[in-house]
Amino acid sequence: RALEQIDAVRSLVDARPDAMALATTAAEVRAAHKAGKVAALMGMEGGHMIDESLPVLRDYARLGVRYLTLTHSVNTTWADSSGDKPQHNGLTAFGGDVVRELNRLGVMIDVSHIADKTFLDALAASRAPLLASHSSCRALTGHVRNMTDDMIRALAAKGGVIQINYLNSYIDEPLRLAEEARQPQVDAIRKDMAVRYPGAENAEKRMMETIAAVQALQPPLPVAQWQRIVDHIDHAVKIAGADHVGLGSDFDGASMPEGMEDVTRLPKITEELLRRGYTEPQIRGILGENVLRLMERVEAVSREIQNEAKAAR
Repeated sequence: RALEQIDAVRSLVDARPDAMALATTAAEVRAAHKAGKVAALMGMEGGHMIDESLPVLRDYARLGVRYLTLTHSVNTTWADSSGDKPQHNGLTAFGGDVVRELNRLGVMIDVSHIADKTFLDALAASRAPLLASHSSCRALTGHVRNMTDDMIRALAAKGGVIQINYLNSYIDEPLRLAEEARQPQVDAIRKDMAVRYPGAENAEKRMMETIAAVQALQPPLPVAQWQRIVDHIDHAVKIAGADHVGLGSDFDGASMPEGMEDVTRLPKITEELLRRGYTEPQIRGILGENVLRLMERVEAVSREIQNEAKAAR
């Protein structure tokens, strides 16, 4: 499945070379932007996709993958996820090998989705700065997917970047608490729908009926507003500095706050940052320069490691 998706990205770039460019380095991103093209970068959201194999990881890197989220919502055999019960107390020995190989390959280590202890282990094992590709601030919204202030400080101290996630329950505490209170009802609906519509052949029907039933629950959930995204940017900047904050969106299917339903609304974030007194260099950093600088450092660490290996032979 991963190989098919990589092929889809490459095929799209091949079909529209006038509009898109596959980027595997920060320099290629900048060149695409200068040429007026969309720079497509490939990442893998979940370490399960390497199938416990460093050679497979190396193959993905050869094909252009430039960041790996160590886990998704469940544990791998070598790393604990924030969405699962701890099994490994963070990273296993093999998990440390994965981190070090990512450093050698010049692939960014993404710490979104992972358990707090996994984050600390990855931070200790990595020579390169880390990326939180789509996480918000736990001090403002107590979701386990968000990062604590201590985690954000440690990330920044190593040169890393936290990219703020827009998902409504990650940025709005009243909504998160309301969803948490409603969870037993949601679980009961899912259980009922599994009985009503069993089997893989009914998967789409089961999903649509589940969504409809959940949406009909009363009272309605609070509605998160898009300005909460900038509140989380403000907090992360206060903790880490403007050079260590970016935009993580999570537009691919997550529930967005009102006013930030799709990419056409992104200029509102720039306007709000200007209104709140951010300088233009700070805003350029948050809009992408900070992550490009991180990517350049990851590339430099890779060269250092490979040169050290050559010198040792």
